[in-house]
Amino acid sequence: MITFDKKRILWGIALVALVLVVFFTGIFVGKSQVTCKVCKPETLDFSLFWSAYNKLHENFISPEKINDQEVLYGAIEGMTKSLQDPYTSFFSPKEAKMFQQDLAGSFDGIGIEVGIKKGQLMIIAPLKGTPGEKAGLKSGDQIVKIDGKSTSDISIDEAINLIRGKKGTTITLSIFREGFKVVKDFKITRDTIKINSVEWELKDSDVALIHIHQFDQTLSSDLKKIVFEILASPAKKIIIDLRDNPGGYLEVCQEVAGWFLQNGQIVTIEDFGKGKSQKEYRAEGNASLLGFPTVVLMNRGSASASEILAGALRDNRNIKLIGEKSFGKGSVQEVVELPGSDSFLKITIAKWLTPKGNSISEVGLVPDVKVEVGDDQDQPGQDPQLDKALEIIKDIR
Repeated sequence: MITFDKKRILWGIALVALVLVVFFTGIFVGKSQVTCKVCKPETLDFSLFWSAYNKLHENFISPEKINDQEVLYGAIEGMTKSLQDPYTSFFSPKEAKMFQQDLAGSFDGIGIEVGIKKGQLMIIAPLKGTPGEKAGLKSGDQIVKIDGKSTSDISIDEAINLIRGKKGTTITLSIFREGFKVVKDFKITRDTIKINSVEWELKDSDVALIHIHQFDQTLSSDLKKIVFEILASPAKKIIIDLRDNPGGYLEVCQEVAGWFLQNGQIVTIEDFGKGKSQKEYRAEGNASLLGFPTVVLMNRGSASASEILAGALRDNRNIKLIGEKSFGKGSVQEVVELPGSDSFLKITIAKWLTPKGNSISEVGLVPDVKVEVGDDQDQPGQDPQLDKALEIIKDIR
């Protein structure tokens, strides 16, 4: 799940896209004049590109299969791949539509969030109640093959396109997991994935357990209803469960933080790199739950916006994080729409820092109280991480 500010969607051409678009303008558009703002003629010779393009048209055995629009998409995709950043990528119109469906909370697939860590495609989290979870997929699983195709050097968006599909169709994921002696195949039938953003229940008569599944477009309104229910209940303490939460919108994270932090406290810092000014994002809300003793549950499936919230609560309120080290998805992607099409670029522009300036990217958050759950402990009805959280919060006043 990609974390970005919805207000940051730009209407214009990303500079990086101009490098190739300018050269395709004459052939594919033939109308508008586009100038390259970043080209360096003395160091960059595009004759090689055009030579390859012409040779394909002249020599390919099936010239009728050459689709110039797809050639353009492929050129831009190759440009983003050359950056070797798994989160910077090009979305064709079809892929862009799927991306928006994902963030809207309903799509066809198997219900897993994927990421790349140290070059390996991994499952960040299987979403609750989905075919992926029911098939036994777990956070941290390495996806070695998708329907027999190796995932070596695959991008996240390529993987998503392969995993997604129509309801009722099947997919086979070849999985390696810590404790496995060999790679195992999981055959899964796709279904329509509908995600509840948040749920809550009362535990031990006075503890509100709030399970946030993802920071999607519905969370703000759904959580608002839940907060009023909690305030009217016997609850005096809160456990925020962010396990297997892959993230979502930054602005939604700010609004959620606003229930637990003082208005204006720093939620996260956006670091654009050496020599550039940082940007602070602050809590927005009425802090209705500020006075409730609180702890946070997280695991290796906690990523992106969930890591931002957990880090903000620990840095601002010394709230304890319980469970496992989080995933470490701490980079910032900006969505830049490309004019004249329904496609866009998703570009990594910065890294997330906690309010105290600690980087989340790659390293994740280390829990204050470590409670790991292995396959031998993961039994129905047993939840040692939640048990530890209930034990700890009893003594917090």
